[in-house]
Amino acid sequence: MANLSAQWAQFVATWPGAALPAAVRHEAIRSIVNSMGVTIAGARDPAIDRLAKALRPFAGGALATRIGHGERLDPATCAFINAASANVLDFDDTHLPTVIHPSAPVLAPLLALAEAASAPVSGIELIEAFTLGTEIACRLGNAMLQGHYERGFHITTTCGVVGAAAAAARLLRLDALQTEHALGIAASSAGGLVENLGFMAKSVAVGASARDGLLAACFAQSGMDAAPGALDGVHGFLRVLSEQPDESQLVTELGERWEILNNTYKPYPCGVVLNPVIDAILDLRGRPDFRIDQIRHIQVHGNPLLLVRADRPAVVTGREAKVSLQHCVAAAVLRGKLGIAEFRDEALRDATILQLRRRVHAQADAACPVEAASVRVEFNDDTAIETAVLEARGSRQRPLEDAQLTEKLRDLVRATAPGIDAQALLDQLWSLEAVTDVRTIIRSCVPAALPGQPIR
Repeated sequence: MANLSAQWAQFVATWPGAALPAAVRHEAIRSIVNSMGVTIAGARDPAIDRLAKALRPFAGGALATRIGHGERLDPATCAFINAASANVLDFDDTHLPTVIHPSAPVLAPLLALAEAASAPVSGIELIEAFTLGTEIACRLGNAMLQGHYERGFHITTTCGVVGAAAAAARLLRLDALQTEHALGIAASSAGGLVENLGFMAKSVAVGASARDGLLAACFAQSGMDAAPGALDGVHGFLRVLSEQPDESQLVTELGERWEILNNTYKPYPCGVVLNPVIDAILDLRGRPDFRIDQIRHIQVHGNPLLLVRADRPAVVTGREAKVSLQHCVAAAVLRGKLGIAEFRDEALRDATILQLRRRVHAQADAACPVEAASVRVEFNDDTAIETAVLEARGSRQRPLEDAQLTEKLRDLVRATAPGIDAQALLDQLWSLEAVTDVRTIIRSCVPAALPGQPIR
């Protein structure tokens, strides 16, 4: 290719924001609504408290805010913590062609920069930068997918850091050459391992991708440069991290076909490959002939990725359970739902869940799409019931509607940050195109102290 970095930089720096189609702008708002809700909820996770404790002594000026918390730190540190908060519950968005969770690495640096900016950043500017950053991250993921995820790279973080740099460059109004250098600098920061999924280290990598993307744009703004082939050169990002990158995915229909329209939102706080299985279990559980106390065996058939990522029968923490097929099935059967509470460590000490998950088994079916699964429940009297889910809730075929995203944010705020006025925040987010200063939204994400309860 003729210098991918330069082509993308020209696109990011000069694309006229007014040319974004209305459907694209609306999907960006949907992504931001979802991300703000999960960031607020994730801010109270123990992993985030530990990250903040470790980073706080090294933080600089108090120019930006920890979403859902209120603590003020420097923009780079806030980008790190807020991105980790957005992803830590495994309740964030998913670009299904790549399984990238784009909002965590792309949105967090934009919020930090908007708050620290000398002049107000409008909602329109936020939408444009977020959309362009998401486009870069997801197009890179489309090209890298073959061999990249299979080799163990966490694609959200490897591609996310480049998308974060693109978004930050746009918000900082870097010119095309500066943006090209920002993308190249970010490419050197790409990292993250699938092996760490289910552990706190995953959140470290997501936070780092947001922070490093922000810093890459700032470094380029100050005059730092990068190799023209940092993305597509012989030893550039594409060829180092993927065996056979599909270069046709990188610039074809750029500015005409928008990847954010492939974004989806989770109905359950766990690995996205588990969604159809949970749908199937909840469907069966609602039938009159479903007898919890008589279950002998539960058989799941799904895409091979389901087993590769989630065949984990012996998990011992709530964090690991988010990528455990056996735990998700058992918890959904016994509790009739799968929310944040079902992934707390206490749920892993529930003897009934532990007993039932030993009866859950899975088989790979190469012909089964990622968004589909089938479940058969056998009972002690040799009877059985079964069902197949062809399109999971939250998939592109069965997307969560605006009203469902609204209720998701309300539920998350109610459960984790009741000091936040969810309705006021939602009103601002859904009218983001009319917001003149993004800082007003950030202020709405700081919980007020409840009677007898100090702000953390």
